Amino acid sequence: GCAHALLGPDHYLPFVMMGRAGNWTLSRTLSLTALCGLGHIFSSVLLGGLGIGLGLAVTQMETIEAARGVVAAWGLIAFGLVYFAWGIRHAAKKRPHTHWHKHPDGVVHNHTHTHAREHAHAHESASGAKLTPWILFTIFVFGPCEALIPLVMYPAAKSSVIGVLAVTGVFAVATVITMLGAVLVLGWTTNRLPLGKWERYSHAAAGAVVCLSGVAIQALGL
Repeated sequence: GCAHALLGPDHYLPFVMMGRAGNWTLSRTLSLTALCGLGHIFSSVLLGGLGIGLGLAVTQMETIEAARGVVAAWGLIAFGLVYFAWGIRHAAKKRPHTHWHKHPDGVVHNHTHTHAREHAHAHESASGAKLTPWILFTIFVFGPCEALIPLVMYPAAKSSVIGVLAVTGVFAVATVITMLGAVLVLGWTTNRLPLGKWERYSHAAAGAVVCLSGVAIQALGL
């Protein structure tokens, strides 16, 4: 479970980057991480249970899991690209620029501002806050947990309900704790990086990382 989580960058990088870009609280980021991790694991458990009930072999189940992996990978890629495009647009709106003004008394002055008005930004943030977690959760539910299928099916083949519950429980705890630990460490680190004028590109960077996580799954099978 630990290796499974650490070797898959999609298990922690999207949460770290989305949390930084959206200014999520630590508790919210960790809660979403745990929820997605549990959904990721137990969807495979349910699929494994269905396969056992239908008498499918491990190789058949692994084929189904591979197909789910393709769906999840392309889901991350698509979501990442859309979020990246929105992030670039958001950054362009927040680009500061200067206006010069001349008053009737001859005084000339300038001021710097952005076109991303505060009330518009608040609405965008609220909308994204509601939608983004559910998109990530849905993608993770579709994401396969290949390492768990043979582990669960072996005790199930022996008709050991306790064995199935024990394997699932230990694997789930190890996976989720590893995900939470990685998000906690990386999140603490990235939140302390002074981005300065590049801060407005944080949403675009988050989208790029999510997209690349999907590419890693698709190309490298992580």
